[in-house]
Amino acid sequence: MTTPRRRAYLSLRSAPLLSRLRSEASSFQTRSFSSSNQGGCSGMGLRKCGSSATRPGPFDPSSWRYFDSRAVGIPTEAIPRYAWIVLKTLKQKGFASYLVGGCVRDLLLKRVPKDFDVITTASLQQIKKMVFKRCIIIGKRFPICQVNMHGSIIEISSFSINANNVKGSGDLDHSEELECYRKGDILLWQNSMKRDFTINGLFFNPFNFRIYDYVNGVRDIRKNKVCTVIPACVSFNEDPARILRGLRIAARLGFRVSSETSAAIRDLSSSIIHLDKSRLVMEMNYLLSYGAAESSVRLLQKYGLLDILLPFQAAYLSDQIKDKSDDRDLMLMKLLANIDKLLSADRPCHSSLWLALLAFHIALVNSPQDALVIRAFATLMYFGSWKRTINFLKQDIGPPAAYVPETLRPSRSNLDNVMEQTSHLASLVKSSVDTLTSLDVLQQSLARYSEASQFPGLVFVSNNERGRLLRVFEGLDSDLISYHEVRGMHEIDYKMLKDGHPGEVRFVLGKVIMDTMSEESPCPSTQQGEFRWSC
Repeated sequence: MTTPRRRAYLSLRSAPLLSRLRSEASSFQTRSFSSSNQGGCSGMGLRKCGSSATRPGPFDPSSWRYFDSRAVGIPTEAIPRYAWIVLKTLKQKGFASYLVGGCVRDLLLKRVPKDFDVITTASLQQIKKMVFKRCIIIGKRFPICQVNMHGSIIEISSFSINANNVKGSGDLDHSEELECYRKGDILLWQNSMKRDFTINGLFFNPFNFRIYDYVNGVRDIRKNKVCTVIPACVSFNEDPARILRGLRIAARLGFRVSSETSAAIRDLSSSIIHLDKSRLVMEMNYLLSYGAAESSVRLLQKYGLLDILLPFQAAYLSDQIKDKSDDRDLMLMKLLANIDKLLSADRPCHSSLWLALLAFHIALVNSPQDALVIRAFATLMYFGSWKRTINFLKQDIGPPAAYVPETLRPSRSNLDNVMEQTSHLASLVKSSVDTLTSLDVLQQSLARYSEASQFPGLVFVSNNERGRLLRVFEGLDSDLISYHEVRGMHEIDYKMLKDGHPGEVRFVLGKVIMDTMSEESPCPSTQQGEFRWSC
């Protein structure tokens, strides 16, 4: 079901951002902050856009801008009710507050943000004692408040947290220069210098309709560019997870990575092995669960990060694209593309979905199956009973797609003997879960590839997640006649999917595999086998 906010937003995406921003820059006058040498401190002066602003340094007021949100087409209804309540409550208590980060970027791009983060002049203790008494404070290095508002979680950070610790910006003692700027502007500038990427360094005050930009974030949005706020090598050394976040942003938005940022990613890619495994799972989930899994995997492979994070998939892709111009016809990429069709920033999945998909694909690579058996396996997960599976397969649904090396030569199975093979495939998939959770099993699986030694093994999936994955395939490797996991509906329940409910994950995975096996497949090269299918 499409929400009113989602419908309103999708209807506005027809107006290109570039033209809106150019119109704002030329017709509405991009506002610049300026100091005055005529005694006293000036407020905000007006300057016509067109000056060539350089990449922001530690203190470069010439690059500071603010935009009218109405001029660039952001309606008030784009902000959900729970975010408005948080902003208004803070204001009523006498604190200034802003929407900050990726949500502002996505609002400019007419995308539905995955979440709405708020930053305020209140301290976390003031938020807890005076504003939202039921909120919880989490995090050690950068603590924040989490507020549960009508079933939605909103994160509130404070300007007071490490206010004087602006990473990579050098000496911030600009007391003479700062005297000629409003305290609020300096507060926003200082915080923006702590942000990871320029396009995440934007602040939005919906009460006065202003979007504040101190690091040329809007300029980089116009250029479809991902660029760090401070020098990329410094930024990534301080927090290697920013490498994954940068690629996630590029994949999700279709942006390019700036040359400096790209070089730093290549140089420092191995530093991600020092991140906690729980952090890696979280970052990988952001990459693969929000509708950009295919492009994310492609970027991870491009920068050598797939070798570290998903070494089996890296070896598979490296082996398969040797004699091909691109990877679009590979089964793994088709599966990821079909997951992306069902997900979005505001409709994500639990990590168990993409992990289950990877386990399924590993099973096929290690032990190719008859295409009819694969289709029966997917149909069983989708419909939830063997009787309904057989009835569906009896329909004229066209020949299944064929992939190398995952599917065997033209189908020799029939509906009379496919049940046992389907159950066997389920047992193979369950065994393949260990490739994602056990380093020894991973290395055994990599042995099939001649260049396996080039792929350092890293396993970050926990045993708890292993148990969740096995529950997705529970019962599929036993007596299928008595198997009964029928759902009462055939639309995706995105709340259950986000929570990782095994039945919902199973249902969606079945649909993804069914869609993948129904696609028209190209004629495979005989170099990959001893046969050729007719196309």
